[in-house]
Amino acid sequence: MSEFRGVFPYLVSPIGPSGEVSADVLARLCDDLIKAGVHGLTPLGSTGEFAYLTWSQRRRVIEVVINAAKGRVPVVAGVASTTIADAQMQAREYERLGANGILAILEAYFPIRDEGVFAYFKAIAESVSIPVVLYTNPNFQRSDLSLPVIDRLSHIPNIKYIKDASSNTGRLLSIINRVQGRMQVFSASAHIPACVMLIGGVGWMAGPACVAPRQSVELYELCHKGDWSAAMVLQRKLWNLNEAFAKYNLAACIKGGLVLQGYPVGTPLAPQEPLSPEGVEEVKRALAVIGAL
Repeated sequence: MSEFRGVFPYLVSPIGPSGEVSADVLARLCDDLIKAGVHGLTPLGSTGEFAYLTWSQRRRVIEVVINAAKGRVPVVAGVASTTIADAQMQAREYERLGANGILAILEAYFPIRDEGVFAYFKAIAESVSIPVVLYTNPNFQRSDLSLPVIDRLSHIPNIKYIKDASSNTGRLLSIINRVQGRMQVFSASAHIPACVMLIGGVGWMAGPACVAPRQSVELYELCHKGDWSAAMVLQRKLWNLNEAFAKYNLAACIKGGLVLQGYPVGTPLAPQEPLSPEGVEEVKRALAVIGAL
């Protein structure tokens, strides 16, 4: 696979009433996203509810997505754990199944100092031969990646990307300045993707791209061409969706939007709550503005 760049939707994890992965629904979503032009697929990101799934459910989600992709686009599989050994096990298994990259997420019950954070991500990278994307979201994580740790990790050969969801665009520029030539940066939904690409980002990894794939790809292509005026016209329309995504439960928002579009992906796993009626209306309005309904 070539370098990762462009639009990588964070996929939802549709789970049936008996706990089974709704493989047909997930495969259809993957196929439709690829036909819409996305550049890759990211199962088991934050929108994929990884924290609420069993190991067998996680593995099945990855298996379904890889089979559905059929090698047409890279699949970057989410690995998340509180222990190094378990994270390595997940990463090795996903590589064995055919994943093209790993999205590495650190779960922590107690805060972890920089050396522990560095050791966790280094161990994941050294357990596989495929590229690793670091994921950092200080809004949800008890232990974040500091700039010095990111700098150190960027020297590990297969740690090639980072998706930072801090909502601090200045931090993104600091990261880009530190890791230039070694690591590429993806925007999160907490950032304005067009602005991130203007300062050197290579794409967008986020849940909203699941419900607005064509518009997200169009935005990326406009930015890639340097047509910033046209890009910002589209970005302003898309931002309504970003705002809704930030306001409501991540999986609830995207699953609610997909249901509106005809995908029976269900509701978020308990104890999460489904999208409220007000949320449904807000997501519906945001999708209508960009022609995604």
